[in-house]
Amino acid sequence: MTMDPTKVISGRFGKLFDADGNWLTNVTTVNATADFEKEDIKISGTRWIGKKVTGVSGSGDFSGYLVTSELIEKIAQGTDDTKSALVTELIYSVTDPDNGGTYRVRLKGVTFDSIPLITSDVGAMVENEFPFTFTGFQIMTPLRNS
Repeated sequence: MTMDPTKVISGRFGKLFDADGNWLTNVTTVNATADFEKEDIKISGTRWIGKKVTGVSGSGDFSGYLVTSELIEKIAQGTDDTKSALVTELIYSVTDPDNGGTYRVRLKGVTFDSIPLITSDVGAMVENEFPFTFTGFQIMTPLRNS
């Protein structure tokens, strides 16, 4: 069966939400990956090296226009010796009207790697990048072919 090109999901319809369900409307790109950590397993009688999954780690980032400093301030609480670092969740959702389906993923245990304090180019919109790690995920709404 040939793929219907109109069914390919467009990132234009993607939305990122914070743990409180607020749509982060200024976000323009989102990436998240769960990577398998593997150990080499030597197998007798062959040159091939087997691999055994021994762990999983999650990392990602998102970028967006600087509209408010609220998220920067929340992340910065980790620099205060009297407060704990921000641990949160993110939910990505995309519903493309041409596809008719929805894909939603929840990232658990999100912690940020850095605090974007100043990112500026003369003559350009100010955008910040937020790299993060996470310790679990849930595919809340799987995308299926109809």
